[in-house]
Amino acid sequence: MKESESAGIWNRFVTELDTPVFVAGFLAALATVTLFITLPKTAGSAVSNINTLLWQNLGWLYLIAMFAIVAVALFLIFGPWGNIKLGDEDEEPEYSFLSYFAMLYSAGIAAGIVFWGPAEAIFHYDTVPPFIGAESQTTAAAVGAIQYSFFHWGISAWAAYAIMALPIAFYTYRRDAPMRVSTVLVPFLGINNLDSIWAKLVDILAVFATLGGIATTLGFVGDQFLTGIEYTTGITVGDAGTVAIITGLTIAFTLSVALGIKKGIRRISQFNMALFFVFIALTFILGPTVYIMTATAEAFGAYVNHFVEMSLYMNTGSDSSWVGSWTIFYWAWWFSWTPFVGLFIARVSRGRTIREVVGTGVLASTAVTIPWFGSLGATAIKLQSTGQADILGVISEFGVAGSGYPLFGALPFGNVLNAMFLLLILTFFVTSADSSTMALGMLTTGGELSPSTINRVIWGALVGALASLLMVVGGVDALQAASIITGVPFAVITLVAIVGLFLSCRKIDPVFADGYRSKNASDASSQTDD
Repeated sequence: MKESESAGIWNRFVTELDTPVFVAGFLAALATVTLFITLPKTAGSAVSNINTLLWQNLGWLYLIAMFAIVAVALFLIFGPWGNIKLGDEDEEPEYSFLSYFAMLYSAGIAAGIVFWGPAEAIFHYDTVPPFIGAESQTTAAAVGAIQYSFFHWGISAWAAYAIMALPIAFYTYRRDAPMRVSTVLVPFLGINNLDSIWAKLVDILAVFATLGGIATTLGFVGDQFLTGIEYTTGITVGDAGTVAIITGLTIAFTLSVALGIKKGIRRISQFNMALFFVFIALTFILGPTVYIMTATAEAFGAYVNHFVEMSLYMNTGSDSSWVGSWTIFYWAWWFSWTPFVGLFIARVSRGRTIREVVGTGVLASTAVTIPWFGSLGATAIKLQSTGQADILGVISEFGVAGSGYPLFGALPFGNVLNAMFLLLILTFFVTSADSSTMALGMLTTGGELSPSTINRVIWGALVGALASLLMVVGGVDALQAASIITGVPFAVITLVAIVGLFLSCRKIDPVFADGYRSKNASDASSQTDD
């Protein structure tokens, strides 16, 4: 490469950088990680106490906010504003539906789905949610366990991401606002005031939440992969091996994000989703098919029938900590992920209608998630209850990361399934990391749709290094707990975004537009007379 070309690439990186957001967001994450490494007990205890205080005093906020978001999502799917285009009226979608769905799903909670898919239902089967009120390891407990896995990973989680994405895409593609999280404040601040302290604070929080959230997720998924190697081969991977493997994966997802969305992220997402569907089909066919169908159908019916009650259930009894440890913890986690997932969904949604974005992001994504948790949850419970596999025993020894391997190993062609599961973990690792790295690039460049390659490579290297560091020295759980503290402000920001989006849609809706134009004309006339 010529010296002039190198200088041009570097100049672009420097010129496009939103320095306050880049520096403040990165330093906040760095300071947090440093505390966990140097003072692990003190930092971990402080973060744990803060989270406990939040769910005890603001648990109601998480529950009400998430329920309101689901209601808004359903209104946008079936209501009159669903036809509003995110872009010019004659603009076609930038990506085909299959590519769009693959990228959207892979960017969302997909890595967590792989981690918790084999484990969540078996947890609830053993320690039954108080809302279910059944005896441990009974038939009623089995149905309730799968029902709660649907609830935690279903429509609520996906609705939060889609609702955050909509106003960002709306103002970016219809009003030429920058592609960043603070863009949701446009109706209140105006496009020209997105450099205000409030907007900067939102973007800095978004960088911290994204960096912390994705680093912990990669730490969990990386641990799941390394545990799989140990479980299936008996080979223990030391610290050097851990760093080497995570470095290799970092190179893979950094290359993906450096190639851009069309050449990198889109293609790996398509492969990832194809493997995901094949894996669901094989588990369904090779597993206890009749029991999967029966338990999934009954659990789904209970999920639909009791959705409102579950959404607002706090349980003020003696075991009230269960709701805080599970449901409220998940809601806080999803809210803390809304900045980067919402931003990435907005980035790939140009040319689509509001109905398409929310329908794909909420209904289609949930329709794929339900069979995954139904198939894996029912299979795990059946194998555990019949003594074909001691999944709970493996979880006690290896942690949640080891839950999938005894499950798949007990099925026909178990070695093949475990090998495929390891590959699926790798692809979800890469797709979660490349989409979040792209989002970090947009956040720290003031909203560039295609941040410079240097920017993307820097963030890819930082995310990979952070994940390796946390896995070697510990602190994955602590950093996750720290990052989900941002769930509180982003729960509020998401509600503010809804209000702003509704105000903007009213101006477009023919039912309201005439009155709005008349009011504007009247105001203009008054100003002229003055």
